[in-house]
Amino acid sequence: MRHRKHPFRGVVFDVDPVFSDTEEWYNSIPAEQRPDRNQPFYRIFAENAESYYTAYVSEQNLVADYSGVPVEHPDLVQMNAGLYDGQYEIPLCIN
Repeated sequence: MRHRKHPFRGVVFDVDPVFSDTEEWYNSIPAEQRPDRNQPFYRIFAENAESYYTAYVSEQNLVADYSGVPVEHPDLVQMNAGLYDGQYEIPLCIN
């Protein structure tokens, strides 16, 4: 996936059916750019030209990344993620 407005891309590793992060995080987004809470939000192993990080992004701000370039986020290795036919698979862990 890549972000519609910001220069990063990444791999989804979790989804919330509606917004479920903190009010502080939500209110830190400028009001004119703040997404609707009533949509899926995705946790993403994200990367840009300078760094790797975890992002929390609304569905409206994500688009498919068809570049074919592998994401190199180090947490993908720790999660034993593999790239198969252009898509990442992260093994499900149930404790």
